[in-house]
Amino acid sequence: MLTDFLLAFIPIFVTVDPIGVLPIFASLTQGLNEGKRRKILIQSLVTATCLAVGFIFLGKAVFRFLGITIGDFMVAGGVLLFCIAIIDLINPSKERRLPAEDLGVVPIGTPLIVGPAVLTTSLITIDQYGAFITLLAVLVNILLAGVFFFYSETLMKILGDNGSRALSKVVALLLAAIAVMMIRKGILLILSL
Repeated sequence: MLTDFLLAFIPIFVTVDPIGVLPIFASLTQGLNEGKRRKILIQSLVTATCLAVGFIFLGKAVFRFLGITIGDFMVAGGVLLFCIAIIDLINPSKERRLPAEDLGVVPIGTPLIVGPAVLTTSLITIDQYGAFITLLAVLVNILLAGVFFFYSETLMKILGDNGSRALSKVVALLLAAIAVMMIRKGILLILSL
């Protein structure tokens, strides 16, 4: 059972990518007080958990019912991330780019923590290792992301203001590239049907 858990955990860890999402979280919550950051953190973890658990048990049925493919889902998530990246790249001010009340749900909870890649990987691991092992692997990964995000301010302080701004722009560019990759993979999935 431990081997199955590790085999399910590793690909989900790669798709959740808490280390890669950390600078995005820090950038999106920059300038918010501790209370708002904590609220956004909790909101993002609850959103990611609810979406992942719901998808693990109902994903295939809902997609079939609505006629949605994984490719469609990847394209939609990619477009959303691309829009966020463009806003970050062209907005020179530090003003809040997205409403703080919604950050925990979109884009942090989904699609950044639990997005198309995590959901797709979950479907694959369910077929290989079962729903319980997949659910456990997803929940542990979401918890790890929460730990990284909880300490994000400390980690980002190490970088300083200039380093943080530079990293924010680089991360926005990387986010745009990730979005394009998701759109490309989604289109390839759609075309292969």
